[in-house]
Amino acid sequence: MVKLRLKRYGRKQRAVYRIVAIDVRSRREGRDLRKVGFYDPIKNQTYLNVLAILYFLERGAQPTETVQYILKKAEVFKKFRSKLNEI
Repeated sequence: MVKLRLKRYGRKQRAVYRIVAIDVRSRREGRDLRKVGFYDPIKNQTYLNVLAILYFLERGAQPTETVQYILKKAEVFKKFRSKLNEI
């Protein structure tokens, strides 16, 4: 199963995260399938590759709780639902 989760980067006390699609059995800093976004909690900046995220969500990828909150804030799920309604 594939999950959308955060992958930690940066230095001590200065964490920056990449949002990645990764196999469930991999560890947090393990090999990812694809990088789909970026999140900086200190500067409160977010970059999302919405097309890549929708691709993985359509194929059954499950976002973690934190990633789900980030996606909900960026209204990605509205786009996901509207894309499902088109089909």
